[in-house]
Amino acid sequence: VQDVASGRDHRSGQDKVSQRCWKEEICWILGEIQAPLSPLLLRLCHWMLPKLLTRVFLSVQLHRGQLEMVLRAARTPNVPLVFLCSHQSQVDGLLLSFILLSQGIGVPRVTVGAGISPRLRRSLLQCLGGIFLPLGMAQTRSGQDEGLPGAVLDTYVQEVLRSRQPLVIFLEEPPVSLRLADPARRWLLRVLRALRDGAVPDVLVVPVGIAYDVAP
Repeated sequence: VQDVASGRDHRSGQDKVSQRCWKEEICWILGEIQAPLSPLLLRLCHWMLPKLLTRVFLSVQLHRGQLEMVLRAARTPNVPLVFLCSHQSQVDGLLLSFILLSQGIGVPRVTVGAGISPRLRRSLLQCLGGIFLPLGMAQTRSGQDEGLPGAVLDTYVQEVLRSRQPLVIFLEEPPVSLRLADPARRWLLRVLRALRDGAVPDVLVVPVGIAYDVAP
């Protein structure tokens, strides 16, 4: 982040004014990515979600043996968990977050696709652990220079992995399945860069399959 901002300062030839401007821009970009978790909203959501699930579905089934393997993996010291998930509906993120929290793994940071447009809904999901691509970056093509938003996002993902917060990346964008979505590609690139740059020594990748008899 400092390298990108220093390059801007060098081109502009300004000092304190320029530094204040890019610091404000960095804070704005970070606010587009995430927000502080809200314990009250988390407790409310995880109180309501089981009641909602019992009304919408006949049952929710988990593979106990695989869940025990994930719990053992979560106890590996200094190695973060990255969940790579299929994506069938907008319920997936809340469902997976509820399962991980109820099993003692912690509140995950869940990537949310570009289809969430209302500002209130975006802010609510951020308070529940949702993370978003910065708005300006979501409109750039893959391979283009992502500038300051890309640098802030790189640093943010590194800090999430360093702090061993579970990271959930949805590989698809419903209703299109079996194709890697562009937002997922950008998030995966950040994880690979964190490994390449030595921000974390390793990550444990957990594949997650979510399926419904009838998708809600």
